[in-house]
Amino acid sequence: MTAAVGVQERTEPPGRIAVLGSGSWGSTFAKVLADASPGTAVVLWSRRPEVAEEITSVHRNSRYLGDTRLPDNITASPDVAEVLAGADLVVVAVPAQTLRAQLPAWRALVPERAVVVSLMKGLEVGTDARMSEVIAEELGLPAHRIAVVSGPNLALEIAREEPTASVVACPDHATAAWIAAACTASYFRPYTSTDVIGVEIGGIVKNVIALAVGICEGRRMGDNTKASVITRGLAETTRLAVALGGKPETMAGLAGMGDLIATCSSALSRNHTAGNLLGQGLTLEQVTVRMNQTAEGIKSAEAVLASAGKLGVDMPITAAVVAVLQGRLSVDDLGPRLLARHLKPEGDPAT
Repeated sequence: MTAAVGVQERTEPPGRIAVLGSGSWGSTFAKVLADASPGTAVVLWSRRPEVAEEITSVHRNSRYLGDTRLPDNITASPDVAEVLAGADLVVVAVPAQTLRAQLPAWRALVPERAVVVSLMKGLEVGTDARMSEVIAEELGLPAHRIAVVSGPNLALEIAREEPTASVVACPDHATAAWIAAACTASYFRPYTSTDVIGVEIGGIVKNVIALAVGICEGRRMGDNTKASVITRGLAETTRLAVALGGKPETMAGLAGMGDLIATCSSALSRNHTAGNLLGQGLTLEQVTVRMNQTAEGIKSAEAVLASAGKLGVDMPITAAVVAVLQGRLSVDDLGPRLLARHLKPEGDPAT
């Protein structure tokens, strides 16, 4: 792929937007984009022809969004080449652990000047790579053509047009601003950032902490316990983000604390729900069967802990969750492990 003209030179909004992935968040973000720009064609890729047909013909994705009506300027297709043709903006919303395997087939189809946006919140198992890094490696794109979106973004609430805010992060501020303008709807307010690492790590680790909070809830532990886990979970998320090169202030914002609170508190959160089921005594296999969507924290927890270990970052809550997922720790024994660190002042950067 040849070098592209910088997005900062563009003044016009995207004329065509491709969204790869028709799950709850991909379909919801497509709605946001379509509502933000009613004159823009937003085309969803779905690997299931029947889902693509439903979206195009009746403007619904009943499997994931129930009776929510999608805007008329959204269509869908199972043909990824058709979806990507002529797109100025390409949004990727597939399960994190499947991303690398799919990208090689898409590389030649991504238009030369398109910007790619990741909605995914996971670390790749085996490489500990963030999704923006996987996209850069497999599509051969420069940093200014890759962005991420993260924040307290529970898909069903946004699909119901309940007001929310989010963060669009890209190393190039002009690119982030261009994307933010394309997804500013009456109910969706994007802020911009150049801290891609911090925004991604916030969205990744909060899933693991939400599993811990869900397990506590499933074990009928109280609000004190859950608040403690959320707060200390933010501390260990911040330690990892900073060690990787992220900014601590990002963790105090929408992509850090905001996303963590929403994910740990809502029954709409897949990771919170998965943790709750584990806390009730279901096995990991039973939880997987019960849920019809991916709980990324289950897949990413081990990669998060591995990344922390390489950097010498202490993450006791993440370590306890991984031990439960691997069957080395019972949910009954999780509680005492969650806050098991040596005593230090709360404000100590190392704590």
